[in-house]
Amino acid sequence: MEVIDVYWSFRSPYSYLVTPDLVKLAQDYDVQINLKVVLPIAVRAKSSLFDASNRKPAMYIVMDSLRRAQFLGLPMIFPPKPDPVVQNYETLEVAEDQPLIMRLAKLGVEAQRRGQGLAFAQVVSAVIFGGTEDWDKGDHLAKAARSVGLDLDEMEKAIAASDHLDEINRNHADLDAAGHWGVPTMVVRGEPFFGQDRIDTLRWRLDQYGLRRI
Repeated sequence: MEVIDVYWSFRSPYSYLVTPDLVKLAQDYDVQINLKVVLPIAVRAKSSLFDASNRKPAMYIVMDSLRRAQFLGLPMIFPPKPDPVVQNYETLEVAEDQPLIMRLAKLGVEAQRRGQGLAFAQVVSAVIFGGTEDWDKGDHLAKAARSVGLDLDEMEKAIAASDHLDEINRNHADLDAAGHWGVPTMVVRGEPFFGQDRIDTLRWRLDQYGLRRI
């Protein structure tokens, strides 16, 4: 079975949009999806990324991701309520303390360790970007976890007692070593495929490898 490393972020609208296609890809090909959760680039590289005097990149991402969601027939609001990343939308300044995205990223690592990384990413990102307000409160995340056979309380306990942030940092280094910086990036046999719209190209490559299920 071929392993596809998928670098993925809980704040990225394009990560949300690619996930159903990744689920379908895993059904159609003899592959294993290895979800490698990373922190958003707004947190990883905030000192070099945002310029409040040039809002065009941020405005384009919002416009394009909403448009792409409409094209794919997926519900979406952006930014979510609340945004997983604490950020001032006027200055684009990113806060030092990031409790929501840190919690989500660690939960994603734990889900992958339990063999349900992609499934967890799909259901949780659908809650976050699908229009659920106050998704971080109540039992929204617990219900999402249960829907894929996971217990949120058990996952939280595992996070408190382990090295999830170390794994996230290793994923950052692995993404860099793979030759990219953004998400979603899919890597197979050392070859990176960046972007939600590169699934067809990835499928073409997997066909070349003869991995399509009969």
